[in-house]
Amino acid sequence: MAAAIKEQFGADVQLIEGAGGIFDVKVDGRLIFSKHDQGRFPEHAEILSSLAASVT
Repeated sequence: MAAAIKEQFGADVQLIEGAGGIFDVKVDGRLIFSKHDQGRFPEHAEILSSLAASVT
């Protein structure tokens, strides 16, 4: 996913290891996806779509 984000947006992505199965995606400190809340991992397309919406 980090490679897809970098390719589409040219952004450097920081992966931060969590504990307990946490997988959150944040943009500028704002949560755009939480595995805990959704009960699943995100699809690349939905993250890229959310990022595109937050950039415009």
